[in-house]
Amino acid sequence: MAKKIDQYRINQSGGDLETHHIFLDTLAHSKERLLGISEKKFEIPLSRNIIYLLFGFFLLCTLVLFSRTFYLQVFKGDKLYTQSQNNRGRLGLIPAERGIIYDKNYTKLVVNAPDFDLLCDKRVFLTPTEANQKEISHIAGATGQTTQEITDLFNNSDASKVLIFQNIPQEMLLILATKTGDLPDCKIEENTVRNYAFSPTFSHLLGYTGKPSKADLENTKITTIDNVGKTGLEKYYQDYLQGTAGKKDNEENGKIITPVNPGNNLVLNIDAGLQKTVYLALEKSIKNIGSKKGAAVAIDPRTGAVLALVSYPAYDNNIFSQSISQADYNKLQNDPNQPFFNRVTGAKYPIGSTIKPFEAVAALQENLISPTKQINDPGYILVRSQNDPSISYRFEGVKPHGFVDMKKAIAVSSNVYFYTVGGGYGDQKGLGPARIKKYLDLFGFEQKTGIDLPGEFGGFVPSPTWKKEVKKEGWWDGDTYNLSIGQSDLQITPLQVAMGYVAIANGGTLYKPQ
Repeated sequence: MAKKIDQYRINQSGGDLETHHIFLDTLAHSKERLLGISEKKFEIPLSRNIIYLLFGFFLLCTLVLFSRTFYLQVFKGDKLYTQSQNNRGRLGLIPAERGIIYDKNYTKLVVNAPDFDLLCDKRVFLTPTEANQKEISHIAGATGQTTQEITDLFNNSDASKVLIFQNIPQEMLLILATKTGDLPDCKIEENTVRNYAFSPTFSHLLGYTGKPSKADLENTKITTIDNVGKTGLEKYYQDYLQGTAGKKDNEENGKIITPVNPGNNLVLNIDAGLQKTVYLALEKSIKNIGSKKGAAVAIDPRTGAVLALVSYPAYDNNIFSQSISQADYNKLQNDPNQPFFNRVTGAKYPIGSTIKPFEAVAALQENLISPTKQINDPGYILVRSQNDPSISYRFEGVKPHGFVDMKKAIAVSSNVYFYTVGGGYGDQKGLGPARIKKYLDLFGFEQKTGIDLPGEFGGFVPSPTWKKEVKKEGWWDGDTYNLSIGQSDLQITPLQVAMGYVAIANGGTLYKPQ
C-alpha cells in the first residue's frame, strides 16, 4: 500500500511536496492575482536598522513616561496630593501667620490683623446652570459686585477655591451670615491680613502683600489661602516671612495632619522716628520749591545700614488689605506722579552738582591740581569751536564766585572750577571723559548697590565710545564740560549717590546697603 502512495508523491529539491503545500500555493497565487502583487513581497524581513529604530523609539517613550511619573511623585507629590484632597473636600488648609516686621528699636511696623474672606468652589460654576447663576446673583447682592465681575473671577482663577471678597467688613459679614442657605457652594474662612502701622511713610520700603499669582503657586510652600509679598521688603524677604500652612482632615472633625509653621520675624536697620522725620522734611521741601516728586535716604557711613528711605509721593499700602477696587488701583497706577515708583532705588537722574566731590577726589588722586590752587570763577567760561575758531560757546555758572580753591569750589558749588578740572581750561589740564568715568565707576555708579529691595537700577555713565555707537555722534568738549557738573546723559539713582558719599565719609569703603 505504501508503494502505491509513493508513486503519486512529487519530489522537490527541499523535500517532498505535501498536500497542504499545494493548498497554500494555490491560495498564494489566488491572492497574488487578486492584489496584483507578488507573494515574495510578504516574505521580505524588516531591516536591522528599522528594528533598532523602533526599539529606540519605544525605549525613549518609556524613559519620558518614567521621568514624568518620577517628577510628579517625588518633586510634586505632596503639593498634588494636597490639591487632590482639597478638590474632594477632605483636606483643609490652616493659614500660617506671616512674620512681623520691626524697626531697629523693635517698634512694630506691620502686624497681622484678623480677616474674613469669602471663597467659592469653582467647580460648581464651571458650567452655567439656573441654580449656580442664581447663587452668583446672591453673591453679587451681598458683596456689592456685579454678576459679571464674579463670573470673571471664576473664569480667571486657577484655584479650585476662588477668592470672591477679601477682608469682609463687619456689616457685610452679618449679611453673608444670614444668606448661608442661598450660598451652599461658598463659605467664609478666617485668615489674617497685613496692617501697616505707619503708612504711607513706609509704603515704598515695606511694600504690600496680595493673593498669589499662578507663578507664585509654583512654589510648593505657597497655597491659595496665603498672601505673598508683591513689592518692597515684603517681596524681597518673601521666603523668610512666609510661613507654611497646616493641613486638617475635615472628614475627621478637623484633625490636624500637618501643624502650622509660622513665618520668621524681620528686624530692620530702619529707625521709625527718623523715617517719619525724613518723610515730613522731604514733603515740605518738595512743596516749597513747587515740585511734586523727590527721594531721600539716610545711611550710617560706618556700616552701610539704611536708617531711612523715602520716596515721594507715597501711597497707603493698607488699601491692598482692604480689597481695593480695580478703578481705584487704575487711578493710582495712571497717576503721572507715579506714587508706586520707588525713586530711591529706581529713578535715573543726571546727578548735577552732587558729582563735584567725586570729581575732586579723582583730580587729587591723579595729581592733576593742588587743592589750594586758586581758579577764577567769573560766572562762565568761553570755549572756542573745534571746527570754527571764530565761534565761541558759553558755559554758565550759577553766579560769579571770584577766586576759589577746591574746598571753596565745593562749598559754593562752582561750575567754572569743575568745568576747568573736568574738561580743562586755560593752562589747567582736565581729567577728560575717560578718567571721570573711571572714578565714577570706582564709586559704584554703574552697578547695583545690592540693597535688599527689588527693582533697583544699575546706573549709567556716558563715554565717547557709547555716544559714537548709540547716538552716531562724536564726543565734543561741551560733552565733557556737561559731564563735569553732573549733566549730560548720566543716569544715577539717589541711593548710588548716597553710597558714594558714604565711601568718602568713611575713608574709602563702598558698602552694600542693608
